Amino acid sequence: MKKIITAVTCILLVACLCACGGKESTVKVIDVESGTYSEKDIASAIDVIVKEFGKNWKGCTLKEIRYAGDELCAKEKEYAERFDADEVIVLLSSFDVDSSGGDGSLNPDSTYTDWNWILVRANGGKWRHVEHGYW
Repeated sequence: MKKIITAVTCILLVACLCACGGKESTVKVIDVESGTYSEKDIASAIDVIVKEFGKNWKGCTLKEIRYAGDELCAKEKEYAERFDADEVIVLLSSFDVDSSGGDGSLNPDSTYTDWNWILVRANGGKWRHVEHGYW
């Protein structure tokens, strides 16, 4: 697990250096065990969201991210069907929003917790971010 955390940390540092959106350099990755996904599967999904956050979440700072657990992923299986995939993974994060309100749709000067990120993939390929928010 230490190798995965080290790899994700390195990826985060590189992403931080080239990011033009949100801040993700201080993100804490919380380890959650899974009977469905390997550590590598979870780390690659987290990497997709960290890159998404760095690119498109201006005015926001990603604080924590974690795998949501096997049970929640099983409940969201319909996303695989909707997006022509066979696997779904759900991540949860917390992030701060500065006074700009991000893109204007978020509450300025606030913290969002347990924010959902839905990703899908087909045939063990790359994860694709398809949805996010609260529900």
